[in-house]
Amino acid sequence: MATCGCNKEFSSDYILLRPEKLSFYELIRILFPGDIEKRTFVDCQEGADSADSSFERRWVIFISILAQKLLQFVAKPLAWFGSTFEMWLNLFSANGGFRMLLFNSLTGNIQWPDKASPTFSSLSGHLDKRVELDKSIRPGDNKYYAALSMMSSKMSYENKAFIETTVEDQWKMEFLGSFDFWNDYQDKATTQAFILHDKNVDSDTIVVAFRGTEAFDADAWCTDFDISWYEIPGVGKIHAGFMKALGLQKNLGWPKDIKQDDHTHPSTAYYAIREMLRKRLQENDQTKFVLTGHSLGAALAIIFSAVLAMHEETWMLERLGGVYTFGQPRVGNQKFGEFTSEHLRKHDIPYFRFVYGNDLVPRLPYDNKTFMFKHFGTCLYYNSFYEGKIVAEEPNKNYFCPSMAIPKIVNAVWELQRSFLIGHSIGKEYKEGWFLRAFRVLGVILPGVAAHGPQDYVNSTRLGSSALLLQHQVPLK
Repeated sequence: MATCGCNKEFSSDYILLRPEKLSFYELIRILFPGDIEKRTFVDCQEGADSADSSFERRWVIFISILAQKLLQFVAKPLAWFGSTFEMWLNLFSANGGFRMLLFNSLTGNIQWPDKASPTFSSLSGHLDKRVELDKSIRPGDNKYYAALSMMSSKMSYENKAFIETTVEDQWKMEFLGSFDFWNDYQDKATTQAFILHDKNVDSDTIVVAFRGTEAFDADAWCTDFDISWYEIPGVGKIHAGFMKALGLQKNLGWPKDIKQDDHTHPSTAYYAIREMLRKRLQENDQTKFVLTGHSLGAALAIIFSAVLAMHEETWMLERLGGVYTFGQPRVGNQKFGEFTSEHLRKHDIPYFRFVYGNDLVPRLPYDNKTFMFKHFGTCLYYNSFYEGKIVAEEPNKNYFCPSMAIPKIVNAVWELQRSFLIGHSIGKEYKEGWFLRAFRVLGVILPGVAAHGPQDYVNSTRLGSSALLLQHQVPLK
């Protein structure tokens, strides 16, 4: 059994994958029966039942470690390519498109984008350029917090100046900050979130929005592909990568309070955000807060609420107005779901998990006899017509089903066709640009990828029925 340089006494069981310890020979050996727990790239307890079993388990471990190994290898060129690609997208936008860029280059009047400016948009922002809130959804409406949460989740991908300008000038809300948080296990600040305070009429709510996985961020993708887990006594098994991103303390786990002696790096997300919330909530006993995020950010949002429950932060849970997640992956086992659901119900906290169409991410990691990951909460499933319904589990729950291959491609073709029609049939604010249409072409080749983008989740919160958000409970299977 391999051991890593950190204390894991906070957990009763664990299995941790360590791709940095993997040789090519050991990578191939994963696919063959053997004592995985004795290999250098796996850290687990002696005699762990889950360390080795079926070929399916070994295959997923193989894919997980291989993906992380490749991502670590290409991290720098991937980041460079992403930065260059975003710069070109913004160069086109700043100059009014390709033709104007060509004209400006000939006249020596090129408008060069500034990455730190409030006009520099992310890849996600170019897929869906909407920044305004839907004026037809007002504070007090059933859809208000869902719509605000999704727009905040989308906005979390942008730079600080862009977010601040949008929140204060467009949304007329107070911007409390955009932050880069430390990951104790990656030894760098790889977790991002921003916080706003909505003081509009009939609403006094703080929104915490966690950023999801950026397309060219190798560290975030490594977090997603890492299927390691810890089991916390009385709580359940939780995805290790997501916990590390939220603020799991090396050698300590989840102590209720920490003292940061090292001021050479930022604080971790959970402890820093909890402290900011404490101060704000104590200023006004009517203020509530909402947790939200898209993709990886969605996973961090729901785990944040679970850690509050672990720490018995009762008064904060009483002020938690809801958890709204979009395109959220599975984060733990059934016991974890039961633990978190019990505390959310106890404090009457709505937890809405939005899933659009064939989005790949909510169907991972696997929920089957081999793996323990389970969804929980109220699942709001929306089809390609943005018709929603409450379901116990999204259709085709593990995605890779041969019988669903053709229907997924047919649906992706329809979504591509819809992109040319929706601006005329529903309204100009729903019009899709060339970049999003190109992304939908990718969705035809790889069904489920384009469905994970922010645009369809924004549309679902705006066009879907508000009646769905009146119910908190998941229907029985």
